[in-house]
Amino acid sequence: MNALNSLFNLPGLRSAGQLKAMTGPLLIIMILGMMILPLPAFVLDLLFTFNIALAIMVLLVSMYTQKPLDFAAFPAVLLFTTLLRLSLNVASTRVVLLEGHTGPDAAGKVVEAFGHFLVGGNFAVGIVVFAILVVINFMVITKGAGRIAEVGARFMLDSMPGKQMSIDADLNAGLINEEAAKKRRAEVAQESDFYGAMDGASKFVRGDAVAGLLIMFINVAAGMVVGMVQHDLDFGTAVHNYTLLTIGDGLVAQIPALVISTAAGVIVSRVSNEQDVGEQLTGQLFANPRVLYLTAGIIGLMGIIPGMPHFAFLLLAGVLVWMGRYMSRRAATQEQVKQREERAPALAHESTEASWDDVTLVDPLGMEVGYRLITLVDRAQDGELLGRIKSIRKKVAQEIGFLVPVVHIRDNLELKPNAYRITLKGVEIGRGEAMPGQWMAINPGQVSGTLPGAATRDPAFGLPAVWIDAGIKEQAQSYGYTVVDASTVVATHLNHLIHMHAAELLGRQEVQALLDRIAKDSPKLTEDLVPKTITLTALQKILQNLLDEGVPIRDMRTILDVVAEHAPKVSDPNELTAMVRVALGRAITQQLFPNNADLQVIGLDAGLERVLSHALTNGGGIEPGLADALLQQTQGAVTRQEQMGLDPVLLVPSQLRPLMARFLRRTMPQLRVLSHSEVPDNRNIRITAMIGA
Repeated sequence: MNALNSLFNLPGLRSAGQLKAMTGPLLIIMILGMMILPLPAFVLDLLFTFNIALAIMVLLVSMYTQKPLDFAAFPAVLLFTTLLRLSLNVASTRVVLLEGHTGPDAAGKVVEAFGHFLVGGNFAVGIVVFAILVVINFMVITKGAGRIAEVGARFMLDSMPGKQMSIDADLNAGLINEEAAKKRRAEVAQESDFYGAMDGASKFVRGDAVAGLLIMFINVAAGMVVGMVQHDLDFGTAVHNYTLLTIGDGLVAQIPALVISTAAGVIVSRVSNEQDVGEQLTGQLFANPRVLYLTAGIIGLMGIIPGMPHFAFLLLAGVLVWMGRYMSRRAATQEQVKQREERAPALAHESTEASWDDVTLVDPLGMEVGYRLITLVDRAQDGELLGRIKSIRKKVAQEIGFLVPVVHIRDNLELKPNAYRITLKGVEIGRGEAMPGQWMAINPGQVSGTLPGAATRDPAFGLPAVWIDAGIKEQAQSYGYTVVDASTVVATHLNHLIHMHAAELLGRQEVQALLDRIAKDSPKLTEDLVPKTITLTALQKILQNLLDEGVPIRDMRTILDVVAEHAPKVSDPNELTAMVRVALGRAITQQLFPNNADLQVIGLDAGLERVLSHALTNGGGIEPGLADALLQQTQGAVTRQEQMGLDPVLLVPSQLRPLMARFLRRTMPQLRVLSHSEVPDNRNIRITAMIGA
């Protein structure tokens, strides 16, 4: 006792959790001990009884689980119970061969009971019963459960990308938080591991059935040899003793094996819902009264046929009729309850129908993909597009000066398999197609050959292109094509649309985040600006005006300095925008003409300047005829600039810049309108085209 007390008082075994951790090693030691050490008959009785109780317990647990993961340890349990049965076979075989000559109770009372009571002491009947149990276990239950586990594992692996996409979509939409997403991803991985483990563990049960059959024949043959040679038994006595002992031993092992195999079939064949197997069976098998009535009628007719067991058939028919009446009354009661609920006051009914939780807000920036593009955005498959989108958001933040919202990605079965669409506040702003595994060869205008493949257009800029196989990628590059993969095509399109709609993506929340970012480094710059000098809405409008014309807002210090200086006297956001542009003139010019190059721009004729200035002063707007001529000449000048490889930039007087920018933006979004006051004094201007000459 002192030794035991000192053992359980060890520091490493004081907690209950640490004692549970010793269960596995102790079980392994017990299994090895049964295989190596000789056991008395009484200990064998206890172990056989424990094996039967364990099998029943496993079956009941499997029936009362609602989801397979509720019994995730089942594959390991299957392995250990199989090893336990085999070790018991080894231990009982040792006792049978050593003590079998003494009588049918040599291996314990449990083996004797199964050998005499279940088969009536007839070893021929025992062999037949044992063989039938092995066939049922091996050919029906174990084989079926193994096949279901194999198919379940295959379908689970196939459905993992869709489940991961659904989790990512819910996370991006804000329906779940990161912790819930991690939990759901872990459940998906556990389901895959569970069905894979079940597929392998079912092979143990099949091997156990084969081993039981072989062990029986070996025991019978070896027992007769031992009985007749070593113990001088006659042939009949040896056959009787050792066969009954072997049959009892085999039945004691095969019945728990049959129960465990049934539990495996229950686990893998059930459909997961909020009910256990018993509730599913009673709720679905006996739910329709008409089925019960028809079955009762058929059984009743068979019961009145002469020569049939009338009592059994008619009794069962009566039970089915009673069950049908009970289910009919229950269905009528449920219908009455439903009608009473429908006749409830309309106001109360409406209050339970709709709430603010039913309002779904649109995503600021979203992307929907067809099912063939799921691999590009699936995190589990290392989708390239996810990383590219993160890089795009970082690159856009560095280029234009604010962080655009997260791109919420979800699958859309209504799209074509290779199609995708990009939405802004729930409205489509772009659409295209991508071919995973292929490359897009874009024709920049000067190529030396044609390529085989599906003709298309670059979704970002509308250039002619061809989808080609990876094998001719180098050939396409040698012809002068620009070759990009499917992820790059989608990412470039998304990047282009974000720049085009940057002003719409800049909301009040983003403006406030910008102010908070500036306040960390320059608190004095923002503490008296908003809302004392200018409202947050007016500042947002100024920044949106700049983004609308392609001007980055990275230099927030300069923007806020100008606003703080002029906002007390000027309240119009458009006028303040013009003042900010002048202050940002050096950056705007550097963006359009880098490396201090000459400003090769389109100019306005002096006469046209006077006409436009007069129209602006009178407030009458541009006459229709003049507007058409101005559009045509500007379009021609822009085309010539692009043919020369120059960015189309129109240089106008300061007072005309807002008018010309608004007038030309819709028809020629690529044209930038620059004022004379925005050009630094150290930059040279060269007019390459003149409008209105």
